[in-house]
Amino acid sequence: MKGIVTEYNDYCLFCGKPTEANHHLVYGKGNRTLAEKDGIKIPCCNDCHNIGDILNRIHGNPMAEAMSKMMGQLAWEKKAIAKGMKEDEAREAFRARYGESYL
Repeated sequence: MKGIVTEYNDYCLFCGKPTEANHHLVYGKGNRTLAEKDGIKIPCCNDCHNIGDILNRIHGNPMAEAMSKMMGQLAWEKKAIAKGMKEDEAREAFRARYGESYL
């Protein structure tokens, strides 16, 4: 499944280079599989994902990891709201599905 965050899945969301990896915005505790199923991922190059300088990549950068989880939850909730859920229902549904809220 393509990601639900951006329609430009062939280009790194951060630098615009061609996509080499998908970063799952919600991961850990078995949630990566759910994130894949739900499309909670973003396209990125390897440098921006996990190879580049620690201040310029997602993995190993606590602030970027926290922000990516927030972005993933917001994208999931937006999709749920578009399908008819109210905001508070979407937040609770995310919490039930992923075990916690990042917002």
